[in-house]
Amino acid sequence: MIIELDELFCHNTEKIPIDSNIKFNNEEYHNNEIKDLKNVHFTGEIHYGNDESIDLVGSLQGTMVISDAISLDDVDYSFSCEIDENLDEILENNQNTIDILDVLWQNIVLEIPLKYTLVDDLSKYQGDGWKVISEDEIKRDNPFSVLAEKMKEE
Repeated sequence: MIIELDELFCHNTEKIPIDSNIKFNNEEYHNNEIKDLKNVHFTGEIHYGNDESIDLVGSLQGTMVISDAISLDDVDYSFSCEIDENLDEILENNQNTIDILDVLWQNIVLEIPLKYTLVDDLSKYQGDGWKVISEDEIKRDNPFSVLAEKMKEE
């Protein structure tokens, strides 16, 4: 998403408003944990900060398709984040345009949850000699607690 900065540099305006749907089709925006992005929208602005830096400020929201931590099915995970980034480091001298996709992508990647599941019934996730259990069951029926007690005795 390329933004023209001429108006800002010529002091014709104090800010450049941005209100746009964002698409990440390029291979460089590939992440193994994010299978797809839907309805990504950024609302914000580019303006001069207090220290004469060029800042990108706004909110980013959308839906990422990720794998369920238990079932491994694709699930939709809604995300929303506030962005307040200094763009001076990516701007080169005499550059009148900037592509803010990299900044937006970095903020999306930070929103990927470590674990996310929509599974309520764990009983169907079991096999020969194994089953998925909840946190409550770990505390209640932990077979390793007997071993831990024996280790303390020795």
